[in-house]
Amino acid sequence: MNCWSLGKARNAIKLDRSGPYSGRLMMLMWIILSSSLCLMTDGQMKISPETVQQWAVSFGKEITALSARYSGAKLLQKKYKDIEGTVKIEEVNGDELVKRFAEEMEEMLGRKMKAVKRLAEAAEDADLDHEYNETLEFDYYNSMLINTVDEDGNPVPLGGEFTLEENEHFNKLPVNIQQSNIQVPTNVYNRDPDILNGVYMSEALNDVFADNFQEDPTLTWQYFGSSTGFFRLYPGIQWTPDENGVVTFDCRNRNWYIQAATSPKDVVIVVDVSGSMKGLRLTIAKHTINTILDTLGENDFVNIIAYSDYVRYVEPCFQGTLVQADLDNREHFKLLVEQLHVKGEGKVKKAMKESFRILNEATALGQGSLCNQAIMLITDGAMEDFQDVFQEFNWPERRVRVFTYLIGREMTFAENVKWIACNNKGYYTHVSTLADVQENVMEYLHVLSRPMVINHDHDIIWTEAYMDSVLFNTQAQSLLLMTSVAMPVFSKKRETLSHGILLGVVGTDVALRELMRVATRYKLGVHGYAYLITNNGYILSHPDLRPLYKEGKKLKPKPNYNSVDLSEVEWEDSEEKLRTAMVKGETGNLSLDVKTSVDKGRRVMFLKNDYYYTVINETPFSLGIVLSQGYGQYIFIGNVSVEEGLHDLLAPDLTIANEWTYCETDIDPAHRKLSQLQAVEQYLTGKEPDLECDMQLLQQTLFDAVVTAPMEAYWNALMLNVSSMDEGIETAFLGTRSGLIRFLRYAGIEKRIGKSFLTSTDKENMFTLDHFPVWYRRAAEYPAGKFLYYMPRQDTRAGRIMIAATAVTVTVGKKTALAGAIGVQMTLEVIESKFWGIAAQPNDTDCSNVEGICPLRCDSLDIECYVIDNNGFVLISEQRNDAGRFFGEIDGSVMTTLIRMGMFKRVSLFDYQAMCKMNSHSVSSARPLLSPFYGLASALKWFLSNFLLFLLEFNICGFWHTEHFADASVHKKKGDILQPCDTEYPSFVYEPSVKETNSIIKCGRCQKMFVVQQIPESNLLMLVVQADCDCSKQYPPITLEPEEVRYIL
Repeated sequence: MNCWSLGKARNAIKLDRSGPYSGRLMMLMWIILSSSLCLMTDGQMKISPETVQQWAVSFGKEITALSARYSGAKLLQKKYKDIEGTVKIEEVNGDELVKRFAEEMEEMLGRKMKAVKRLAEAAEDADLDHEYNETLEFDYYNSMLINTVDEDGNPVPLGGEFTLEENEHFNKLPVNIQQSNIQVPTNVYNRDPDILNGVYMSEALNDVFADNFQEDPTLTWQYFGSSTGFFRLYPGIQWTPDENGVVTFDCRNRNWYIQAATSPKDVVIVVDVSGSMKGLRLTIAKHTINTILDTLGENDFVNIIAYSDYVRYVEPCFQGTLVQADLDNREHFKLLVEQLHVKGEGKVKKAMKESFRILNEATALGQGSLCNQAIMLITDGAMEDFQDVFQEFNWPERRVRVFTYLIGREMTFAENVKWIACNNKGYYTHVSTLADVQENVMEYLHVLSRPMVINHDHDIIWTEAYMDSVLFNTQAQSLLLMTSVAMPVFSKKRETLSHGILLGVVGTDVALRELMRVATRYKLGVHGYAYLITNNGYILSHPDLRPLYKEGKKLKPKPNYNSVDLSEVEWEDSEEKLRTAMVKGETGNLSLDVKTSVDKGRRVMFLKNDYYYTVINETPFSLGIVLSQGYGQYIFIGNVSVEEGLHDLLAPDLTIANEWTYCETDIDPAHRKLSQLQAVEQYLTGKEPDLECDMQLLQQTLFDAVVTAPMEAYWNALMLNVSSMDEGIETAFLGTRSGLIRFLRYAGIEKRIGKSFLTSTDKENMFTLDHFPVWYRRAAEYPAGKFLYYMPRQDTRAGRIMIAATAVTVTVGKKTALAGAIGVQMTLEVIESKFWGIAAQPNDTDCSNVEGICPLRCDSLDIECYVIDNNGFVLISEQRNDAGRFFGEIDGSVMTTLIRMGMFKRVSLFDYQAMCKMNSHSVSSARPLLSPFYGLASALKWFLSNFLLFLLEFNICGFWHTEHFADASVHKKKGDILQPCDTEYPSFVYEPSVKETNSIIKCGRCQKMFVVQQIPESNLLMLVVQADCDCSKQYPPITLEPEEVRYIL
C-alpha cells in the first residue's frame, strides 16, 4: 500500500463513521489499516545486489576499453617498458638538493647585494663632492609631469620629453632603461632647495643604475629614497596619481626604507586621552599613532598605553608585554585606537612608569628586539612634576629614548614636553594639523639612525614579501610578490660626520617568483615543491600561499597576505619542529604524514613527505624543499641524440612548460620574446649557442619526446578513421616528468565542449612553476595502468566533461620511477549513453526466481542510479544538473550511512588563509597571543558586546584580525565585508577495501534500500537507491561548505 492509497483509506474511515455500525466498522478498519501499515513499514523494496554487480562489471569494462583505446595508454606504457634496459634510475638526495638550491639562491641574491653596495658608495661619493646651494636652479624629470604639455602645447616645468618603451623584462611596462626619473609626494614641494640639491647630487646614480643592469640583466627596479622625500627610480616610468590626482607614495614610509634606516626597536606609544584632548586634537593624536605604527616592521615590538586619571592598555590582552609589530597586530591596534574617547584629567607620570616597566622587563627577560628602545608620548601638555620618573628609570644611561609630540595649537606646555624629549635623547615636535603628522613622525627615524650613521654601520637588510603597489595597479601578476634588499646612505662630509646625517636608502627589488625558478621543478617530482620563509617564520614563497582574493569582480590583496606563518600552510607540523628549526637557521630534514588537497580543496590526497631545509647565507631567509615518498624518491635518466630528439620535439602536437626554465631567456634582451620551446630549438640548432640552458632537463625532454613520438601517429590514425570514432571523445593527452605535453584534438573547436582544456588559460591542467597538472598529480596516486575518472571543478571547465587519466612508470630492478601520465578528455554524454544502455534489464527478463524489482532498470521511477567517484562527486545521474555535485548534498541519508559503514571516510582539512563574511559575534582567527588575562578579557568582551548590541545596535568587532577594515567601504553592510579567518572543511575519501555493500535506512514510516558496487579497474562506484522513500527530514544534506573556526581561549 503506498502513501496515496493510505490517504484514501483514511478518508474512507472518516465517511464510514456516519453509518449505524460505525463503532465496530471503525475498529475493524483500524485493525486492517494497522496491519497493512506494519507490513509496509517492515517490508522494503528489494534491489538485487547481483544485478548491480553485473552492471558495474560491464560498465567498468566498457569505460576501461574506451579510455585505453582513445588515450593509447597501453602503447605508451609499452614504449617506456621497451627502454627500461637503456635507462638508469637514481635516488634523489634531498639534503644535497636543498643545499645546491640554497647556494644558487645565495649567488643570485649576492649579485643584488653587490649592486646595492655600488649604489650606496656612489651616492655617498656624490654627496661628498656636492656643495649645498640654497639658490640652486635645476630641472629634472618629474615622473608625474614627463611628456605633459600645457594649454599652448609646451612642456610643463619639470616635464619634458621622456622616452618610454614597453619592456618584456619589466612586465611590458613602458620604461626608459637609459635613465631614472624622480617622484615627489604631493605634500612635498618639488622645487624645495633640499629637493633640488638632493636630486642634482643623485644624478650620479644614473650611470651606476645602467651599469648594474648591464652587469646583472636579471635586476628589476633600482632606486634611491631620499631622507628629504624624493624617490629616484630606475628605469624611469610615468607615475600615475590616484583618482584625486594625488600621489600618496612616500618612499620614507616603505618598509625597506624604515628597516634600512633604523635598527630593530621596542616602542611603547603613550597617548593622552584626558578631557582636553577632545575634538581635532584626538583626531590628530589617532593619526599620529597610526603613522608611527606604519613605520614599524616585523622586527620591531610595540604596545600602546592610553592615560587620563588612570592608565590602561588599548588591548588588555597585551597588558604588560611587547608584541611583534607584524601586520596583524599593527592593524589590530589601529582599530582599537579608533575607538579611543576622552575623559578625565591627564596623569602622565603613571603612564611613563608603566612604559619603562614594560621596556625594562623585556630587556631583563631577553625579549623584544634587544636593540633600540623608545617611548612615544602624544599629548597636548604635561603639567605634573615628572622629573623623578626619569631619574628612577632612565638616568644616567638614558637607554630609552623619549620622543614627544605636542598636539594642537596651544603652546602653554610646550617647554615641559620639549624638556622630556631633550633630556632623554629623543626629539620634540609640534603637530598642530593633520598635514603636519607625516613629516613630524618621520623625524624619529633620523634620530634612531644616528648611531648607525656615526658608526657607519652599512647593514644590508631584506624585507618580508610584499606587493608592489605600482605594479599591482597595472595587473603585473608575474611580479606580484617581491622582496627588497636595501642599504642606508650616510653623509661622509667631515664637518657633519659627528652629526650622523642619513641621506637616504638605496635598494633593489627581487621578484620572488624569479628567485624560486632556481629550485627547478622537475627535480622535485610530481608532488614536491620548494618554499622560502623569513627568520620570523613568515612565508616569502610557497605554492599554497594565496595572497589575493576576489571582492566582487576585483582582485585584491588579502589584508594579512605577507604575514602568513609557515605553520598555517604546513599545518600538519603540529609540534612546529619544522618551523622552529628553520627560524633558527638550522640545516636538517624530517618526515611528516600529510593530507594535501587538490582541485581547490575538493579532493584530498594522503602523502608521506620528506622535508629538507637549510639557511641561505647572508640573508635572513631559509629554504625548504619537499619530496614525497614513493615516486618522489626517484628520477630516471635516458639518453638520445640531439638530432633524433629535436626532430620529435618540434612536432606540432607538443608543448613544454613555459613557466619552467629550460633556457635562460632573461639575460639577453634579444631572447626575452622567445618562448621556452623556441629558446630550446634556437639553442639545439646552434642558432643561439650563447643561451644558458639546463642540460639535464633538456636531455630528459629530448628523451621523452622520442619515447612519446609514436603517440602522434596512433592518435591521428584513430581520428582519421571517422566511422569508428565515438561521438564526444574530444582530446587525447599525455604529460611527462620533464614538463612535456602532447595532445591531439579529436574534435574541432566548434564541436568541443571542453574548449579551454589544455589551453594557456587552463593553469590547473598545465605544468606551472608551482605544480604539475591536476590530472597528472591524481593519476600518480592511483595504481599505474588503472584509469582514474573525474569531472573537473565547475569554474575550470566549459561544460559537462570528464577526464580519464592513468600513470605510466619505468622500473629498473626494484626501483620504480614515474615517467608521466596519459589520458583522454570526453563529454559526459559518452559514458552516460553506455551506462543507461547497461543499467537496464530487458523487459523479457525471467523474474520467476527474483525477489524485489524485476526487471531492474535505472530509467524506472522506482529507483535512482548514480555513478560517483572516490571523493563522492556525481558523474552520472538521471538529473543532469547533479553531475559535478557532491553526492551528500543530493542524498544525505545514503551518504551518512556509507560513512557509518566505513565505505567513505570524512577527512578534516584546514584553511588558515580563508576570507569570511564579517560577523559581529565572531572571534577572528589570527594566531592567538596567549595571556593569563585572555580568558577573563574575552568573556567580559563577549558580555559587553552582546549587551551593547542589544541596547545600541552597536557593532563590536572581533578582537584579533582587523586588517579587513582597511579596505572596507563605509557604505557596505557589515555582512558583506570579508575578513581573514580560519576555516575547517571536509573532504571525503572512498575506502577501496570495501568493494560492495547494501543496507536499509529507516526513515519514519518508510524504509530506503540501496546497493553500492565498486566499478572494477576504476575509482568509480555504482549506486542504486530506492526512490520512493524520502529521508531528508531525518538526514539533512552533507555539504562541503567550510565552517569558520572559533577560538575560545
